[in-house]
Amino acid sequence: MKIGLYFGSFNPIHVGHLNVAKYFVENTNLDQVWLVVSPQSPHKDSEILLAEDNRLLMVNTAIKGVKNIKALDIEFGLSKPNYTINTLKHLKRKYKENTFCILMGEDNLRSFYTWFNYEEILMYYKIYVYPRQNRIEELHKKNTKINSLLNHKNVFFFKDAPLITISSSHIRHSILHKRNVRDFLEEEVYKYIKKNSFYIESKN
Repeated sequence: MKIGLYFGSFNPIHVGHLNVAKYFVENTNLDQVWLVVSPQSPHKDSEILLAEDNRLLMVNTAIKGVKNIKALDIEFGLSKPNYTINTLKHLKRKYKENTFCILMGEDNLRSFYTWFNYEEILMYYKIYVYPRQNRIEELHKKNTKINSLLNHKNVFFFKDAPLITISSSHIRHSILHKRNVRDFLEEEVYKYIKKNSFYIESKN
């Protein structure tokens, strides 16, 4: 099978994540999208991060009944901080019959050249890029590293994919300030967050 790997802390998972995953399943050559729940991103050390089991449960709750989208906890057992290249090698060994690509937003592509062994990832894996509010071409016209990514043979842009206008950080901030976030979350995820009083305290 051809699998799209959608990495994230999913802290929490929201409807934007789901819409992107559904788009790639329904409109590309991918057979499935796997939501790879990260235990701790090397780039997000300061955020309020729920326990990995809580976030995995929310992802599984959000995708319940959704065809060809699954949650993956494979990074939970890998050494920390974990790097994407290590996860990819682990997946390739475990699922030899599958072909993997990476799904990421334009915002992540802007910093992709800072990832550990990013050249190796580019060499062996395709990257499917979905749009974000700030267009990468406009923000980095003079950055030669970004330009090389934009024109790389393994980087593919999907401009028709849903534009994510919300973020997990916005949802957390809204909950902290007692604002309504119900429209941004799957109903059962919303109930789970509310029941457990997640994100109601700020991290100092």
